[in-house]
Amino acid sequence: MSDTPALVDAHHHMWDLDLRPQPWLDEPGHEPIRRNFSSHALRSAATRPIAGRRLTSTVVVQCIASGPETRDLLALAESDPLIGAVVGWADLTSPDIGDVLDGLRAWPAGRYLRAVRHVVEGESDPRWLQRPDVERGLRAVAERGLGYDVLVRTHQLPQAIRLAERLPELPLVLDHAGKPSVARRELADWERQLRQLAGHPQVHCKVSGLATEADHEKWTADDIRPVWDVLLSAFGPDRLMFGSDWPVCVLAGGWNRWAATVEELLDDCSETETRAVLAGTATAFYHLPPAPTNKATPCS
Repeated sequence: MSDTPALVDAHHHMWDLDLRPQPWLDEPGHEPIRRNFSSHALRSAATRPIAGRRLTSTVVVQCIASGPETRDLLALAESDPLIGAVVGWADLTSPDIGDVLDGLRAWPAGRYLRAVRHVVEGESDPRWLQRPDVERGLRAVAERGLGYDVLVRTHQLPQAIRLAERLPELPLVLDHAGKPSVARRELADWERQLRQLAGHPQVHCKVSGLATEADHEKWTADDIRPVWDVLLSAFGPDRLMFGSDWPVCVLAGGWNRWAATVEELLDDCSETETRAVLAGTATAFYHLPPAPTNKATPCS
C-alpha cells in the first residue's frame, strides 16, 4: 500500500453538453468553459501537488436542477476511481422528497450520494431557505444522514445563518466561502455574517471559488489572503476543505494556479492543520474512504 498523503478536491464539476445542456454557460464571460469537461480532462488539468500531495479523491457537485444530471454523476462515480462522493440535486419543495432521495440511494451507485445542493444564489426570494416546503425537504435530507451544500452570495448569508439555527441536525458546508467580494475588497459585511455562521458547529466551509470572485486576470495570493485569514480564524482547519471549483476556475487561471495559491496560504499552518484542509475535513464530511485505497487511487 502506498503511503502517499491524501489530497481531496472537495468541489468540482463535470458536464457533457451533448448529453445535457448547461444553460448557465450561455451567460457572457463563460465562453472559455462552454465545452465538455470530463474526468480525463480533470486528471490532465490537476497536475500540481499541494504541500507534496497529489490528487487522490474528489467530490463532484451538481450544476443544474436536474434529477437526470444527478444520476449521471452517480454513474460516473461508480465507474471512475477518482470520484469519492457526489453532491446531487433533488427538488426540496416536492412533497415526495423523501421517496426521491430513497430512490436515488437505492441505485447501485446511490451509495456515492453524500449531500445535495440547490443553486440558492439564483433564487430571488430572500427567505428561500426558510420556505416551509424547503425546510421540510431539508429535514428529509438530514433524516437520511446526508449533508447540504449551501450555495449563496454574501447578501444571502442571513438565510444560511437561519438555516443553521433552525436545523442543527443538518450538516452544512458553505460553498465558495459565501462568495465574498474579493475584487472590490468589500469584506466587512461578509466577515461579520461569516463569523456568525461559523458559530454553529455543524457548519463547514469550502476554500474554493475565490479566484473567480477576484479580478480574473490580475489576482494574486495577496488578494485572497484577507479572506483566508478570516476563514481560518472563524472555522479553524478542521472545518475547512480545499476545493478547486474546476472547470469554473479555468476562467481565473485554472486548477494548478489555484493549487499553488492554496499551498502559499497554508505556509504558516502545521502539518496537522494542512492535512485537515487538504483531506481530513472533506473526508469526514463526505464520508470518503481514507486514502489511499483501491477506490481513491492517486492521480498522475
